[in-house]
Amino acid sequence: MALPEVSPMLHRMKRRVYGLVPIWIPAFRTPPRALWRGLPPAALALCATLLPPASADSYALLSWNDLGMHCMNQYHRTFSVLPPFNNLEAQVIRRGSEGVLPELITSGVTIEYSIPGNTYSVGKTDFWTYDLPLFGVDLPPNIGLTGKGLTGTLDPAGDVYRATGIPITPFTDAAPLVEDPFQLAQLLVKDAQGQTLAQSTPTIPVSSEINCVSSGCHASEQAILNAHPDEEGFNPNARPILCASCHADPALGTQGNQEADWFSYRIHEKHQFIDNQLPGIDGCYKCHPGPNTECLRGTMQNDHGLICQDCHGDMHEVAESIDQGRTPWLEEPACRDCHTAQYGEPIGQLYRQSKGHGGVMCSACHHSTHADYPSREALDNANMIALQGHAGVLSDCTVCHGVVPSGAGPHGLVATETVEAELLSGASPLRIWPSPSTGTCTIEVRTLDAAKGKLLIFDAQGRTIRMLPPGRAEAGRLTATWDGRNARGEQVTPGIYFARWQDGARSGGAKITIAR
Repeated sequence: MALPEVSPMLHRMKRRVYGLVPIWIPAFRTPPRALWRGLPPAALALCATLLPPASADSYALLSWNDLGMHCMNQYHRTFSVLPPFNNLEAQVIRRGSEGVLPELITSGVTIEYSIPGNTYSVGKTDFWTYDLPLFGVDLPPNIGLTGKGLTGTLDPAGDVYRATGIPITPFTDAAPLVEDPFQLAQLLVKDAQGQTLAQSTPTIPVSSEINCVSSGCHASEQAILNAHPDEEGFNPNARPILCASCHADPALGTQGNQEADWFSYRIHEKHQFIDNQLPGIDGCYKCHPGPNTECLRGTMQNDHGLICQDCHGDMHEVAESIDQGRTPWLEEPACRDCHTAQYGEPIGQLYRQSKGHGGVMCSACHHSTHADYPSREALDNANMIALQGHAGVLSDCTVCHGVVPSGAGPHGLVATETVEAELLSGASPLRIWPSPSTGTCTIEVRTLDAAKGKLLIFDAQGRTIRMLPPGRAEAGRLTATWDGRNARGEQVTPGIYFARWQDGARSGGAKITIAR
């Protein structure tokens, strides 16, 4: 099989949270991304040959985008939801060896970034025509709101390096009229003498696929403004209008007008009728990128069948949670909602801000939210293929340690008794039969709302191995069947497992013994 010709392509835009702004980044990419889909492992491994080879010396560079997708408006002359603003993050590790632990490098190096094939943004968006009325600054061409350009250096921030506010668009130099949401940036770690120590090519995803008008929902952007109530002196003709100037938006750090409420609240509250007309992920893709981009592309969606509503709830639930005090962007669903504490982030901390084994950021090993390894998009997986020879979560200890060390490794090993106490304490007992089971067993749950519940299977160390699809629900009871297989379809080994049910009102749990 011949290696596809590589043509440079553009990047996507992303969002941000207080203190964490979006970053744009460059990339190499094969022509249509459809070419990458469905390729066998051998062909997918060719992605690695598109990347600079991993450094043969003692350094490893882990890099990622802070979000699985950044969004932006291509045109800002009427209103602006989000400007071109993307974020790139990285950690530098001096590899360990026998008897020497790896070390996070926080000084003495420089990380340069560029976006091959995406060297300018002016003309691909009209943002620089309206930056002054929208944001009060007259920016130089191709320079973003934080002073970052399409090339530059990442800034040290403790043991992480960040480039915040890279003004990249989803349009490459080679095809400036064709949106390309998944592109690669190039990062080079250099020492004080300018010698390259390591390199990597993270995706820098960005999309302008916000379908208010193109989907046929609204006649025009002006019609959206005209539909706003005439309050607080709002003038729909005073264009361009920054939505976040009225509607508070932590993604941009704006306080807005208290009467106008959060931007996220207003969008979901006004569009909750879509829950009935177009339920599921298709409704989300009316606004979030999108039918073409399909920004939800990680293992939770591909291997576990999860969609937006499984974590966030439907539009009504998103709006209701904000109305009840949740701060959008700063308080979001957590890994620990489905995983045990050993495999979840600390309470009150977002996944993308969390660290794990040896101080390494969770995203460095598992990738960005909504694009968690292994991703549907081959370019997302390219970094891991270059580092460890295969896609998926970073699992090759030698990448950082240089050797395979002894010990528990990331997340540690958890005693069955500890897992049992966490999963079953305070939970009503679930009925399971047969028990012990030699294969398939049936689980019965008492619930008032089966549609809002999750039934998860954990192994003895507390790792989530399966989410069971809803079964038959009647008279306040739900039954589901577990065939003794994990999410990859593999038969589990004999031993102790746990089932846990949670629907927001009731929780249940039980121990399952698998015998052969």
